[in-house]
Amino acid sequence: MNPERTLLLVGATDETLIKAKALGLHVLLLQHPTKITPEQESLVDLVRVVDFTRWDLVEPIARELHEAPGFAAALSLTEPGLEGAASINDLFGLGGTGHEVALRFRDKGVMRRHFAALDPDAVRSAPLRDREDLDAFGSRHGYPFIVKPTDATASIGVRRVDGPSDIEGVWDEVRRLSGTRTDRVSTLFILRDFLMEEYLDGPEYSVESFSFAGRHVVAAITEKFTDPAHCAELGHAVPARLPSGAEEQVRESVARFLDQIGYRDGVSHTEIRIGKEGPKVIESHNRVAGDAIPELVRSAYGIDMMTLALGWPFRLVEELPDRPVAHAGASVRVLVGEPGTVESVEGVAEALRQEGVIDVRISAKPGDAVRPVRDNWDRLGLVAVAGPDTTAAVRRGAEVIRDSIRVRVLGADGRAGLADVAQVTEHTVESA
Repeated sequence: MNPERTLLLVGATDETLIKAKALGLHVLLLQHPTKITPEQESLVDLVRVVDFTRWDLVEPIARELHEAPGFAAALSLTEPGLEGAASINDLFGLGGTGHEVALRFRDKGVMRRHFAALDPDAVRSAPLRDREDLDAFGSRHGYPFIVKPTDATASIGVRRVDGPSDIEGVWDEVRRLSGTRTDRVSTLFILRDFLMEEYLDGPEYSVESFSFAGRHVVAAITEKFTDPAHCAELGHAVPARLPSGAEEQVRESVARFLDQIGYRDGVSHTEIRIGKEGPKVIESHNRVAGDAIPELVRSAYGIDMMTLALGWPFRLVEELPDRPVAHAGASVRVLVGEPGTVESVEGVAEALRQEGVIDVRISAKPGDAVRPVRDNWDRLGLVAVAGPDTTAAVRRGAEVIRDSIRVRVLGADGRAGLADVAQVTEHTVESA
């Protein structure tokens, strides 16, 4: 095994490992006990099963593996592995993203404090420790404002406080979630700290970028479909149908953000809103996006963000041009249902055979509870599709769900019904 072509991955999916091996890399894997699969064990050159969110457990294993067989790069593309990989980079001087920068991405409170020190006009925020902090923040900065965990993903625990009457309920929710790590939270973190921050108005987008030694390339801008009543994402589409002149503003804003956060190499997924003052960052991650967004980017632009991320540390991939051009559109549409219990799931294989379908991911299983949608984990599944352009792809996704996917839900009143595509009310898209 050649150490110069060996990658240490901290956490990974089966797909990540397949792509790393396709690049000709030797792969060492640190995998969490709850995430290891037989396929992963067969794909990698060596695996150590460990809770990789604990540096005290990771450090001795990293030292052992660096001694033999050796590795030239450490990387994670999954949220809970980012800090561990960064600490390994620091420990051995590997030159990848270090822990200080990785923490700015992962911990939303650290990110806000970092930018507050750089920019007097940065998004206003404060840590939430007591109930009285909610009253004080509302009085000082006005309503609405956002409360969220500093270290979760998928909109878990994110709440909008519209006025003083919401404070008691939001505080009860914070106390309920604090110290928990439910099965629905895929990030493996215990929710401890919460943050209050200014509510950013305007349509939401995400920016899928790759940084090549400090040159930041926006591979795609993703249009995000949301509902003002909650923080769950109801769909995505690329290329985003941006207002006139907004694309360049977004590119400049994200490049400036990545420079200021200290990021130089690798993939990033940055969530923004475009309001009256232009684009502002909600949060960012130095990993690939979720919700099949990488598949949308690959379908519309021909860019494989994961392969770029795995190959760039070894310079096995070519740099992207400054302005990638889409040759098609692609979208994700989400499946939701009325509260009740899932009775049956049918039509996945049929949907996968439909024209333009990229992927179908139905998380609902018979016996599962169907909850009112408040975060991404309350959704029942998604369908990713391609089309000639963005608008056609958005409409095609709704058609595939309605024509093929049949998730039968028994309501609390005893009536049965089918889950349906989440209605899109985003500013640029008509309801399907």
